[in-house]
Amino acid sequence: MLVSVGQFRPGGDTAANLEVMRGLAAEASAAGSELIVFPEESMFSIGKVEGSLQAAVDANWTVFVQQLSFLAAQHDIAVVAGGYESSGEERPFNTLVLIDRTGRIADTYRKLHLYDAFSYQESHRIKPGDGGIKVVPVGDMSVGLMTCYDVRFPEQARALTDAGADLICVPAAWFKGEHKVEHWETLLRARAIENTVWVAAAGTSSAHTIGHSAILDPMGVAHVYLGDEERGVVTTEVTRRRVDDVREFLPVLHNRRFARNSEIVEPH
Repeated sequence: MLVSVGQFRPGGDTAANLEVMRGLAAEASAAGSELIVFPEESMFSIGKVEGSLQAAVDANWTVFVQQLSFLAAQHDIAVVAGGYESSGEERPFNTLVLIDRTGRIADTYRKLHLYDAFSYQESHRIKPGDGGIKVVPVGDMSVGLMTCYDVRFPEQARALTDAGADLICVPAAWFKGEHKVEHWETLLRARAIENTVWVAAAGTSSAHTIGHSAILDPMGVAHVYLGDEERGVVTTEVTRRRVDDVREFLPVLHNRRFARNSEIVEPH
């Protein structure tokens, strides 16, 4: 199936962000895409929100998801996008929502690994996810969900693969900094290669984040990609056949000696 990644620069206004997303989704749909992946913080950028974060989340999360449902149904395209969902406490969840082509909410994923690194403390404002990993059928693919900093944890991508994912979506707002582009590109490639899966990564592009959205195949080859442009969408064909072909000549999942409980097992 055809898959797209949409890259843009979210501001603090959810309605304005949705308008940009509608344009990118329309472009992807016109190209025949069945799924578009948008970045983390598509709902709004925390750094652009005025006043209380909790109030902004309460006012915008439901509207954001409803409008994504309308967008998906209007353009006949499944959507993955990130926003902030109320947890019932002061700190919201950093949540991805996956909406199918009919506008139905297929599932949500709450970010497990919070970005407490490089002098930033996401956990001061965000509550860690409590729902585990998520793999959701979309078209003829099984789609695993992870968010930004999650990509630094290979065990999560492997758990998604063990759960049946053959495409892993990675919405992100990857901060700029020394070696950060190299880290991003290397990690995306590694997650694809070591699990022999497709990876579709959508990044925000702003003064503080790198963009660099891409779709990589199970050999780690980037079929389409963007640089640091503020807005864009790219599309490519993603197939289960490519996963099967790569796993036939590169059977790393079959050859591994560590079981899921990390115990060494006898070779096949």
